[in-house]
Amino acid sequence: MSNPKVVTLEELRTHNKKDSFYILIHEKVYDVTKFLDEHPGGDEVILAEGGQDATEAFEDVGHSDEARALLPDMLVGDFEKDSELKLKSGAAAAQASRVAESAVQQGSNLMYFVPLGLLGAYFAWRYYTFGSI
Repeated sequence: MSNPKVVTLEELRTHNKKDSFYILIHEKVYDVTKFLDEHPGGDEVILAEGGQDATEAFEDVGHSDEARALLPDMLVGDFEKDSELKLKSGAAAAQASRVAESAVQQGSNLMYFVPLGLLGAYFAWRYYTFGSI
């Protein structure tokens, strides 16, 4: 058997359109172009992972043995070992965005409730100190 093709980061990034779509899972690159329309979760799930490492998203879903059995037929080659892939998967980026948004929301809530709490404490102190407001 010949050596598998080595796919560079640039090549992975160029194949991110519906007519030619590569995906990276466990340091192996797969051409999933023909599978996009057949994917049970819809093509948008796969398209969100284009040009980046989709390992986390693939494993988080918990694909069946049947789904994993389809991968060898789509194999293009191994991902270039020297290439550093510093991209988050689409799912990981979405999760990071939700976490950041939640932190901002909590900060906003704190900015709302702290002054109200202080105002309430001030009126309570005035009421109990002077007997009226």
